Amino acid sequence: MKKIGILTGGGDCPGLNAVIRAVVKKSAKNHWEVVGILDGWKGLIEGNVMPLNETHISGILPKGGTILGTSRTNPFKEQENVVKLLKNIKKFKIDALIAIGGEDTLGVALKLYKMGVPIVGVPKTINNDISGTDYTFGFDTAVSIVTEAIDRLHTTAESHHRIMVLEVMGRHAGWIATMAGIAGGADEILIPELPFDIDAVCRNLKARHDHGKKFSIVVVSEGAKPKNLDHFETLSEEKDEFGHVRLGGIGQRLAKEIEKKLGVETRFTVLGHVQRGGTPTAYDRVLATRYGVVAVELVKKEQYGKMVALRGYKIVPVDLTESVTKLRTVDMDIYDIAKCFFAQPHDEEIVDDCAKT
Repeated sequence: MKKIGILTGGGDCPGLNAVIRAVVKKSAKNHWEVVGILDGWKGLIEGNVMPLNETHISGILPKGGTILGTSRTNPFKEQENVVKLLKNIKKFKIDALIAIGGEDTLGVALKLYKMGVPIVGVPKTINNDISGTDYTFGFDTAVSIVTEAIDRLHTTAESHHRIMVLEVMGRHAGWIATMAGIAGGADEILIPELPFDIDAVCRNLKARHDHGKKFSIVVVSEGAKPKNLDHFETLSEEKDEFGHVRLGGIGQRLAKEIEKKLGVETRFTVLGHVQRGGTPTAYDRVLATRYGVVAVELVKKEQYGKMVALRGYKIVPVDLTESVTKLRTVDMDIYDIAKCFFAQPHDEEIVDDCAKT
């Protein structure tokens, strides 16, 4: 009989509990024991675990967040923490680990696998920026939340004849901004992949207003950067344990620049953690469930060092290296579709892009 340890690391995400539930239920079919590791890698360092059975997972499918708790702890920041972690794997007689997380969590998983730890990864991020998989659970929920926010901003923007700037998550990849922007009918979408020209943005917005539209919606990823203004995107240089600067402030700065250049009242809204909270969509529940089931199957087959991934309609194993070597950035063909709806009519380059799509 195997004993599986399961943990959730990094930011919380709608669908995490669906993975946990699936792992427990699938493991029970194999007569395996499952232990939940609390608060990510921190729990494995400190030896903070709990048994997981049918009672613990009852009713958690529609619940957001993670019943195991999470943290952004990096065990490799201090070598003594790696030693503690390995000792606790032996202490609790864990035969295999299932690590659910994003780039950082899976990066730790890959390092541990190379040290001989039997481990399987499950990709998780609302930003949809993990390579090797077509989609990550949590992304659909986040896009739905942002789309609803855009719908609500439309009515107040139109009523007050304002430009509304909505800042959404997306440090290095603008998937949320792009997809929700298209769904919500945004008039400008600014993403990290393409440094923006603030003058070009204002020209587009002015052209829209000159044609009788008295309001506009601008969606901007938190990691978007202008071509000519340094440190435009950050308010803080504080970093987490994986060295990431805590972003925030692009929406406020952008709104000020637009109002200054156009003389049109401009307000900003930052959704922040609202995007990752609440109950997961049906799509995310199903995807997360499929991931959990296949992760247990990989443990059974002893296919360690793998990550479950969605390729087309199938869940398949891919090497963990695929998840950490590069980020999955926005497909420019999709972004070109978005540009069709916020470009000036005389912009020949954008007209060409629309013709291609």
